[in-house]
Amino acid sequence: MANAGGQAMRFPDRVRLPFAFDVPAMTADLAALQDADWVEHFVKQNYSGDWSVIPLRAPADETHPIRMIYSDPTATEWIDTPWLDRSPCLRHVIGTFQCPVKSVRLMRLAAGSRIHEHHDHDLMAESGVARIHVPVTTNPGVTFVLNGTPVAMAPGEAWYLRLADPHAVRNEGPSDRVHLVLDVVVDAWLERLLAR
Repeated sequence: MANAGGQAMRFPDRVRLPFAFDVPAMTADLAALQDADWVEHFVKQNYSGDWSVIPLRAPADETHPIRMIYSDPTATEWIDTPWLDRSPCLRHVIGTFQCPVKSVRLMRLAAGSRIHEHHDHDLMAESGVARIHVPVTTNPGVTFVLNGTPVAMAPGEAWYLRLADPHAVRNEGPSDRVHLVLDVVVDAWLERLLAR
């Protein structure tokens, strides 16, 4: 396997993980957070429309909203935020991952919004950090494209995506797309899942 640049990769650019999470319970947690202060994503050149975030795990001792939503690759300690205390199902989902969990965020792409094609340089399992997406809400008008090919992700599924490769998202549907996004350390447990 190789990435878009021809570099040899141990794992595919997308892997559906063997989990199925309780969608009504996740959406109930999301509804309980609707009054939370969603933070506008800070990399404005990467999107048009509304792309916003609630941090559920953040770097320890961080209090600034923008730094709380940033998945700082240099951070060594991560803590749960008060928003996670209001989210029992999402806490259960996070606890399912038996590898070390760093950043966890709810990421909302509003109807009519787009994430432009870009790549996140070090987000690939081969570098030791993997990004996992768990869709909470979506609609048929959402298209997630990775390496030029759509990835169809349904609510309640869990997906590893190699986001060091080019990817983009369009929400051309009538409702928000919200994903639970986890950045995790690649250990032997996760490697076994990715190699299935």
